[in-house]
Amino acid sequence: MATMTSLIGLINKIQSACTVLGDHGGQGMSLWEALPTVAVVGGQSSGKSSVLESVVGRDFLPRGSGIVTRRPLVLQLHKTNDEQQEYAEFLHQSRKRYTDFAAVRQEISDETDRITGKTKAISNVPIQLSIYSPHVVNLTLVDLPGLTKVAVEGQSESIVQDIENMVRSYIEKPNCIILAISPANQDIATSDAIKIAREVDPSGERTFGVLTKLDLMDKGTNAVEVLEGRQYRLQHPWVGIVNRSQADINKNVDMIVARRKEREYFETSPEYGHLAHKMGAEYLAKLLSEHLEYVIRQKIPSIIALINKAIDELNAELDRIGRPIAVDSGAKLYTILQMCRAFDKIFKEHLDGGRPGGDRIYGVFDHQLPAALKKLPFNRHLSLKNVERVVTEADGYQPHLIAPEQGYRRLIEGSIGYFKGPAEASVDAVHLILKELVRKSIAETEELKRFPTLQSDIAAAANDALERFREESRRTVIRMVDMESGYLTVEFFRKMHLEPEKNPDQKNPNKSTPNPTVDNYTDHHLNKIGSNVQGYINMVCDTLKNSIPKAVVHCQVREAKRSLLNHFYVQVGKREKDQLGALLDEDPALMEKRAQLAKRLELYKQAMDDINSSKVIAGDRWSEVVVSNYRLEVAIGDHRLEVMTGDCWSEVGVGDRWSEVTADNRQTKVGSVTFGRSWLIVTSDIK
Repeated sequence: MATMTSLIGLINKIQSACTVLGDHGGQGMSLWEALPTVAVVGGQSSGKSSVLESVVGRDFLPRGSGIVTRRPLVLQLHKTNDEQQEYAEFLHQSRKRYTDFAAVRQEISDETDRITGKTKAISNVPIQLSIYSPHVVNLTLVDLPGLTKVAVEGQSESIVQDIENMVRSYIEKPNCIILAISPANQDIATSDAIKIAREVDPSGERTFGVLTKLDLMDKGTNAVEVLEGRQYRLQHPWVGIVNRSQADINKNVDMIVARRKEREYFETSPEYGHLAHKMGAEYLAKLLSEHLEYVIRQKIPSIIALINKAIDELNAELDRIGRPIAVDSGAKLYTILQMCRAFDKIFKEHLDGGRPGGDRIYGVFDHQLPAALKKLPFNRHLSLKNVERVVTEADGYQPHLIAPEQGYRRLIEGSIGYFKGPAEASVDAVHLILKELVRKSIAETEELKRFPTLQSDIAAAANDALERFREESRRTVIRMVDMESGYLTVEFFRKMHLEPEKNPDQKNPNKSTPNPTVDNYTDHHLNKIGSNVQGYINMVCDTLKNSIPKAVVHCQVREAKRSLLNHFYVQVGKREKDQLGALLDEDPALMEKRAQLAKRLELYKQAMDDINSSKVIAGDRWSEVVVSNYRLEVAIGDHRLEVMTGDCWSEVGVGDRWSEVTADNRQTKVGSVTFGRSWLIVTSDIK
């Protein structure tokens, strides 16, 4: 696997990318949270800042009363050659190098205020600082705000809980190493750092204990039981630290001198002399660096798996919401037509039954139209009084001789006219359903969601087309009704059985009856006329009940399926590049979402590139791993490849000086070497 330098450097590069792209954790699948880190936790009076400065060997942290650290400080230490000058760089000022560490201290304060203001509030947005020095080990630490129990003046009442929540958000992650700093001159049972570390890491597997202020303990007392793990046991050794005194700080005592004094203190101490080789800031830094490298090595496979999964999911989401549109006119027009076809496909699925909605059109024909026909006022129109009036007016000054034909025609034409209302109502009902299906289809077309202007134009074009179809359908059904009144079916009346009119008083011939006149129709005769007209109207009703749906479907539904956007296609084909671009103006919220997804995708791809550019060890020789389309070529120096995994060594036998292994899309296991996607993972079963 990679060396200590490249492993920690690899994590540093990925961590920097996370910070630049705004991944600070707490965002679901977060690469930041998957990276192994060392979080420094302690109370405000625990000496936390002094420990960090001892590890770095420089005064660079702001000091003062109350809460000084109000944003997480990601401190990346890079060991350089002895002849190289020490310097520091902030990620937010990547082109600026600091050689004056007093200026570093001031910039930390200024950058904190840029986010939190001059208040005493806190923020979870980290400050990232890299220090390059021959006096440090390769290590990354996250300095968190000091735990406190009481809010001071100028702080919100929630500050105590806010700080604890921030600390927990870091240390509760399984990949976080906890550096719990406690002052030796206080009871370890009351340590804020140990208390919160125990809550998130009860087994102590991730916790390193640090005791500060050993030189300030009361005379006759010592912390040997704690340092030897007898009073409070952790899985890792306790480390004692002797920081500079306030007097030393005021006198600007050099850190190199302070480190020498610390070594002398432990070496000459009767209580701690036997532990001197495992005490001090230098030992702590080395211990943490080695452990961090070990944890990173163990976590690399899971980090790779997370990155690959994230890349796949981000690509899928970008495909779903749409990639950026090309700039040339042809590509814009093609994109517009593609989305129109996608909308048209969904619209047809609604009509044909693939999606709900089309069945409502059948409901118009099967329920609404028959119900409307039944409610037509034929009873009033064919009442005895109205029949008599119409027939009499039709006869004029010359009464009819046998049958009142003109009266029949007027009664039939007047009755047929009532059918226009239900016919037009059917046209309007289907029109409203089609408009609603257009609205639903646009909403269900995923490709259109990013282009509100194009949505509006397609909706307007579709509704304009539906208006044209409605008008044609209305003319057609009215014409069908007019056709029924324009030419009557004579055969209906020819087949009608005409019975001779009977005198109801034939059984009593002696009864005197008034002499009927030509204009004085009997109720029986008028009923006969009304009944005959009603029979004919019923026949016409049955005909129209079947033909109106045919006309509506032909003129509206069929045309909507066939040519809903034809006029729009013609118009959009005539537009210039700028006009096409205006149609593809996106929803600002969607553009922002795509930008965020693209940034995260860039982060994960860069992280994978960084991992792929790492090296493996072949025996004691360096060898590059070349990754090309999941094909790994590993160059080796002799006939065996010796690989270190954790604290174990394993050997993979090869046939000659080159070993070529073709991996599948995920993982292929060959012997004890697993070749994953774009990475060489070695599993060892040799102890």
